[in-house]
Amino acid sequence: MSRFKVSKFRHTEARPSRREAWISDIRAGTTASCGNHIKSSCHLIAFNSDRPGVLGIVPLESQGEDKRQVTYLGCHSDLVTDLDFSPFDDFLLATGSADRTVKLWRLPASGQALPSVPGLVLGPEPVQVEVLHFHPTADGVLASAAGMAVKVWDVAKHQALTELAAHGDLVQAAVWSRDGALLGTICKSTEAHKNGKDGRLAWTGIQEHLVSTGFNQMREHEVKVWDTRHFSSALASLTLDTSPGSLMLLLDPDSGLLILAGKGESRLSCYEVLPQQPALSPVTQCLLESVLRGAALVPRRALAIMNCEVLRVLQLSNTAIVPVSYHVPRKAVEFHEDLFPDTAGCVPASDPHAWWAGSNQQVQKVSLHPAHRPHPSFTSCLVPPMEPSLDAAQPAETPVGDTDPSEGFSSPLSSLASPSTPSSLGPSLSSTSGIGTSPSQRSLQSLLGPSSKFRHAQGTVLHRDSHITNLKGLNLTTPGESDGFCANRLRVAVPLLSSGGQVAVLELQKPGRLPDTALPTLQNGAAVTDLAWDPFDPYRLAVGGEDARIRLWRVPPEGLQEVLTTPEAVLTGHTEKIYSLRFHPLAADLLASSSYDLTIRIWDLQARAEQLRLQGHRDQIFSLAWSPSGQHLATVCKDGYLRVYEPRGGPEPLQEGPGPEGARGARVVWVCDGQCLLVSGFDSRSERQLLLYPAEALAGGPLAVLGLDVAPSTLLPSYDPDTSLVLLTGKGDTRVFLYELLPEAPFFLECNSFTSTDPHKGFILLPKTECDVREVEFARCLRLRQTSLEPVAFRLPRVRKEFFQDDVFPDTTVSWEPVLSAKAWLGGANGQPRLISLQPPGMSPVSQAPREAPARRVPSSAIYLEEKSDQQKKEEVGPGEGWPMWACTGSWLHLVIAFSSLVQPRLGHEPVSHFSRFGSSLGRSSRALKLTHGVQDAGSQGRAEEASSGLAQSKQSQVPLGPWHIFERLRQCAETAALGLQCCESACL
Repeated sequence: MSRFKVSKFRHTEARPSRREAWISDIRAGTTASCGNHIKSSCHLIAFNSDRPGVLGIVPLESQGEDKRQVTYLGCHSDLVTDLDFSPFDDFLLATGSADRTVKLWRLPASGQALPSVPGLVLGPEPVQVEVLHFHPTADGVLASAAGMAVKVWDVAKHQALTELAAHGDLVQAAVWSRDGALLGTICKSTEAHKNGKDGRLAWTGIQEHLVSTGFNQMREHEVKVWDTRHFSSALASLTLDTSPGSLMLLLDPDSGLLILAGKGESRLSCYEVLPQQPALSPVTQCLLESVLRGAALVPRRALAIMNCEVLRVLQLSNTAIVPVSYHVPRKAVEFHEDLFPDTAGCVPASDPHAWWAGSNQQVQKVSLHPAHRPHPSFTSCLVPPMEPSLDAAQPAETPVGDTDPSEGFSSPLSSLASPSTPSSLGPSLSSTSGIGTSPSQRSLQSLLGPSSKFRHAQGTVLHRDSHITNLKGLNLTTPGESDGFCANRLRVAVPLLSSGGQVAVLELQKPGRLPDTALPTLQNGAAVTDLAWDPFDPYRLAVGGEDARIRLWRVPPEGLQEVLTTPEAVLTGHTEKIYSLRFHPLAADLLASSSYDLTIRIWDLQARAEQLRLQGHRDQIFSLAWSPSGQHLATVCKDGYLRVYEPRGGPEPLQEGPGPEGARGARVVWVCDGQCLLVSGFDSRSERQLLLYPAEALAGGPLAVLGLDVAPSTLLPSYDPDTSLVLLTGKGDTRVFLYELLPEAPFFLECNSFTSTDPHKGFILLPKTECDVREVEFARCLRLRQTSLEPVAFRLPRVRKEFFQDDVFPDTTVSWEPVLSAKAWLGGANGQPRLISLQPPGMSPVSQAPREAPARRVPSSAIYLEEKSDQQKKEEVGPGEGWPMWACTGSWLHLVIAFSSLVQPRLGHEPVSHFSRFGSSLGRSSRALKLTHGVQDAGSQGRAEEASSGLAQSKQSQVPLGPWHIFERLRQCAETAALGLQCCESACL
């Protein structure tokens, strides 16, 4: 080839897309890493969001005129450092993270929910993963770089085929050659570029040639072309401008076009790599409207071939993804083979075993000619596709009740299909009170999955008049096992930071600003670790201390007026500080406590003595909880086990099961009428998660695991047994998660969460009797802030609030009356709590409310059939042409449309909606009979023409036509179409 041959890309134009084609309203991440922050397959785009560990997923092409919706995938508990799509499977995504793991995800097609768990997890590595790259010829081979080592994985077997550790510094890039035989790497301290800042690497269309980018000693961007047979010096070098951001390298080996994109810059530079000379020939430059945060190439199989689009770059900015197309102007609209040579297909040539054994078989190439499409497709078996549930949600018909108009539909999919969306879909066991579901609604529920009737719940901070403000000196360092404060229906107990373990007692019935002077307190004598109100005695408070003692305090009925220094009783027996305190739910004077001595002790407060002792824990006890029946007690421990005890049956656990993997803290609570245990904790990568266990079979592990987010504090669950709702938040959080729990799939139904502008220090649920039932308030909580205490009401929007919403408020437990005495329970007795209705006096249940009849919109035909006097007929004559004024009213239009609706279905023609659009223009009989001409029936057409002719003659002779005359003409047409006047009348009604 002559070195002076003109390039076919010399006239290439860069065309940034119009704003309508942008993927807007995103928030891209700007964290420094060795990746490009965005990747594309032939169907999907994945990019780093501004939330650590979360990727945005969006279709590459829009579907019709609909705007592309961005969904979010919670991948890791830390920053996503790199990502890569499989070259064979467009929906297989690999992600690497600072949490030191590599995960593979099977992404669904557009419109389906994103997975909540990865298909495969590789690692963990000793340090964070920096680079990922799929093998170009073998499915299931993946290269990853972490620190100074590069591993080649057999993904299917979860094992590394080899580890390349001969690097002296951090590996910044690792790329496969086109034939998959060689792996090129570049590390921080390299001779390729004198400066140790970010470097990039790519193979050209020639097997032996590489292109690298980096910085020289003057901190200038430079690009070099290398021959793998002679690494002593570069074949070609190009020096660019000075910029602090790394220079991303996007190379298309088929065309030889190279895109250079500097992070933090607003320019794309296009070069052609000429390996025969070798040289880098400039092609064009493109100025961008916004700063680059990342860039990716769209695969050639997804380009607009007939428009001569030779490249498409996706620019990731702070708020949008902007496609930039590179076109070669050609006059003829045809396939240009010189611009689009055959490219690698999407069917792999070998598997990991064959490739590792030495096979160098290449991927079969495919033509890009539109006539040769579609190309063969391939679905990798590494992560099987998600199968749709066979038993799609079919909610049962329910009585008509009072509900929001949208009740019965699933909530629309949020833009964040995040970790908070369970992957399994099944029938919902929750009642969907309200209007009955139609077949179309049921099919929509089958598509989107079941939904909770509480999904539209609204959390609202109540008026400032109900706040307690000017709180000072709060103890915000209580142990993670404690809620931080406690409350009953009368008062709140809050630990203070002052010495001596002081506890302030505030009256809920006396909101307002507290005085600036010191409050009267309980002098506990030791730092407070946990505290709890007696559910059957609202004036008794149990306080656990670091001195291993439990003190029982008696608060006067009028409130705390002075400092109390002497408790009612002191319980001693534990040898280490107290963890947590829990009163028995049914028996009076019975308290369970856990301690650092790894025991749980059950106390008879009447006798002020220890009665039972439970053991079997090998590490710190994070939490304990009584079952609703009071017969069992569950614990979750730092040793990684969940245990259930039958305290009266023996000191050893009745059963054990695996608990959360993380050792940072956990909580346990009984849910679903005691059938299940809900545990909130952390996984091995410090991601907060929920685990739902069957109470009768802990050894089999959790029924479902739901990942939420990454935060340092343990999620504190508050469970409402009446609605099966759990509220979850942590100390220092600003968000309260809300889920309805089911004992069967899908287990977790997400509802609207409550978000505040500033973090709270504690969040607890008040008794159900404190809710304002008339406002459909199903939960009342207290939110502890730095200097105030605020009530938060959770309400459900309903239309007919004048009725008692009995589907939301079932009979509730009388939690303030004991069922048993401590002595009776210790003797083996059991009991059931009494239930009461929350229905206010004077309100009727919505289930018994009369169904609202639809308003009559069409007048009775009697209006038109009654005999009129001559005087009435004269009054009906309109001005001008002597036309009846009533003919221009809506009643006459209803009659004509009703008549047409009777004729049309019989003859198989268009429905009434076809006629209704003429309603605004109908005013005279000639136009009305034009509608009857739309009925294509020979017999009726002749009679209609006759009627039209008769009416025209009447009009010409200025004979006024009353309602009866018009109706008689229409009746004649109806008879011709074998429809009687009686049917016409019923249609009008």
